[in-house]
Amino acid sequence: DYTTPLILAAAGGHTACVIELLEQGADPNARRVTGTTALFFAAQGGYVDVARILLKAGAPVDCSSVDGGTPLFVACQGGHEAMVSELLSHGANVHACMKDRATPLFIAAQNGHSLVLKLLLAAGANPDAARNDGATPLWIAAQMGHDHVVKILLHNGALIDAVRCDGATALFKAAHKGHSAVVHELLKFRPNLGPLANGETALHAAVMFGHLPIVKQLVAAGSDTTVANQDGYTPVQLARQQKFASIHQYLKEREQQPIGGGTPKRSAGPPANKSKTPVASKGAPAPSVPITG
Repeated sequence: DYTTPLILAAAGGHTACVIELLEQGADPNARRVTGTTALFFAAQGGYVDVARILLKAGAPVDCSSVDGGTPLFVACQGGHEAMVSELLSHGANVHACMKDRATPLFIAAQNGHSLVLKLLLAAGANPDAARNDGATPLWIAAQMGHDHVVKILLHNGALIDAVRCDGATALFKAAHKGHSAVVHELLKFRPNLGPLANGETALHAAVMFGHLPIVKQLVAAGSDTTVANQDGYTPVQLARQQKFASIHQYLKEREQQPIGGGTPKRSAGPPANKSKTPVASKGAPAPSVPITG
C-alpha cells in the first residue's frame, strides 16, 4: 500500500525517528495508495512537532487523499486545535472540499469541536457551505445535538432555515432527534415554524417521535397546532395515531384554550393531501463523512 517508514513514524508521533529518516533522505511527499502522506497522519494524531518538521522539509500542506481529505480535515475531525492553527498558519485551504463537498468547518461542526470551529471561522470559512445533499454545518450540528456549535454558527451568520435536499431544516432535524438544547438555541433566531417543502412542520417531527419537551418548546414559540401535514394530519391527530397519550393530551388542552378570550380552537379533520413534495426521511441520520487514512 506504499506505506513508508516516514509515514509510520509520523503516525506514531515519533519525532526523533522522523528527523532521522528525513536526514537519511526520506521523501516527505511520499503517498500511500489512499493518497495520504506523513503530514496527513501527523495531523490525524495531533502531533504538532512532527507536522512542523515535515512542513519545514517541504511536505505539501494541502495534499489530499482519494476522498478529498487533507491534513486540515483530519485535524478538525480529531479536534486538534493546535494542529489546526499550525496548518492554517502554513496556508492550509479552509475552503477545501471532500468528494461530497463537505468542508473542514462541516467536519468540525459534525464532531462538536467548538474551538476548532472558531479557528476556521476566523480564517474565513463559510458557515453556510453545504454538502452535495444540501446539509450545512448548522444542519449537521443540529442533528448531532451540538448546541454549543449551533450557537457559534448562528452568531456567525449561519442561515437558520437552510434546507437539506429532503426539505428538512436544522430545526426540523433537531425536533426529530429530540435535541431540546439545540431547539432552544434555534428558536432564538426565529426559524420557520410553518410547513416546509417536505410537507411537514417541526412540530409534526417532534410529535412523530414522541418528544413532549420539544412539543412544548415549539408550541410556546408559536407553532400552529392546527396545521395539517402533507398526509392531512394535524399534530394532535398525529399524536393520537402514534399513540403518544401525553402529547395528545397536551395538544388537545392547547387547542381548547381560547385565544384572547375568543372561541376555543377546534381540531379539523384530515384535509385532502395537496403536497407534491416527498416526505423528508425521518429515520436514518445523515452519515458521518468518512476520511480515508
